[in-house]
Amino acid sequence: MSTTDTANSTIRINAPLPGPLAQAILDRRDATTVRGLYRSCPIVADRAAGATVTDVDGNVFIDLAGGIGALNAGHCPPEVTAAIHGQVDRLLHLCNIVGTYESMVQLNEKLHEIVPIRGPKKTLLCNSGVEAGENAVKIARYATGRQGIIVFEGAFHGRSLLGMTMTSKYDLYKRGFGPFASEIYRVPFPYEYREKPAGMSTEDFCEHRINDLKKALVAQIDPSSVAAVIIEPVQGEGGFIPAPPEYIRALRELTAQHGILLASDEVQTGFGRTGKMFAIEHTPGCGTEWDVDMVIMAKSIGSGLPIAAVTGKAEVMDKPHVGGLGSTYGGNPVACAGAVATIDYLREHHLADRANEIGKVCLDYFQRWQAKHDVIGDVRCSGAMCAIEFVIDRETKEPNSVLPPLIVEEAFQRGLIMIRAGLYGSCIRSLVPLVITDAQLHEAMQALGAAVDAAVQRAAAA
Repeated sequence: MSTTDTANSTIRINAPLPGPLAQAILDRRDATTVRGLYRSCPIVADRAAGATVTDVDGNVFIDLAGGIGALNAGHCPPEVTAAIHGQVDRLLHLCNIVGTYESMVQLNEKLHEIVPIRGPKKTLLCNSGVEAGENAVKIARYATGRQGIIVFEGAFHGRSLLGMTMTSKYDLYKRGFGPFASEIYRVPFPYEYREKPAGMSTEDFCEHRINDLKKALVAQIDPSSVAAVIIEPVQGEGGFIPAPPEYIRALRELTAQHGILLASDEVQTGFGRTGKMFAIEHTPGCGTEWDVDMVIMAKSIGSGLPIAAVTGKAEVMDKPHVGGLGSTYGGNPVACAGAVATIDYLREHHLADRANEIGKVCLDYFQRWQAKHDVIGDVRCSGAMCAIEFVIDRETKEPNSVLPPLIVEEAFQRGLIMIRAGLYGSCIRSLVPLVITDAQLHEAMQALGAAVDAAVQRAAAA
């Protein structure tokens, strides 16, 4: 029997979930897939379009996870799938170390149009966000002749050895996988909700956090040994925490003073998610008065295809010797064709502007739930990069890691695909495709509100 209320609903659920066909495939997954691979929802997808996913039992869900930020243009945008189909029969692979194909060059040119760095730029195409991040480190070290890399508490930079070293959260991502890479240094992130003292202004808090970095450049590593600072303008896995523009500007001034490169990790924030093509553009003057040295990209660059990039100032990017960079599948012709079409689609449909509209709607719902439930400590939306942070007590702000998985479970039963986030596992996040309709968005928020209510009741009764 359907759990939806009206015939006009997008969500179509025939209880119980998961259905019989899905459960059979889930059993096969469990029998064949490593235990260490996390699964947020017991959905088994059959097809998807826009902001919806249909499972193998015919249930229709609204997707609030968006491939963990890889689907800003939505599931299977027709223009993108057409470009992919057009490439598949002509050239599947060559390897850009072996030769050249036009889709690779086209993608580089597209990225140079949109990446907010002045002057000549160069690009290296990769397979994934962590690979792009590691190449940014390699390039920075070669270009500067220095080894030190500074990252932030709460950061996520991937799961390879170097990426895992730069990633902050220990218990979930790093426990048991050491030893880790050397010359990685960590400093506090400007996490206003948890760490800004009551009564302190944002400007003063940013100065306080910059002073933490200055201390690290004395106590941990000499600035002349630092190759780069890598920052997520809005931390992703850390809980969708925005760095105030005042902090980023001060960070740029400090790094420039010491000849340290600054890289913006836009793997989750890029391609319209925060209301601009890249989150770093929210800092006044970006691309004009000053700019970062490198931008690290992946996820929504290719509508779900495995492709990533690091684009930077040509004089930095061209430092490594010939043959020092590359990968077999980096910039695969099919993935490049999909990425070129994705960038065109995002721009032509003004999806960065749509992200701001989505964020306003989500924040309105979140604030209403916050007024209703004392366990909601903070709500925040950077464009359509939206999160709710749960606490045990609003005064102490003790993280509540019990509610988010309950909410994800309750939301799934109501036809939503969700994931949690946060350094403490105390957040739920929304990365809904930016092509979601207004009706679908409101339906999703109403279902999520009911899921929050049910989870809070379950936790209280436990």
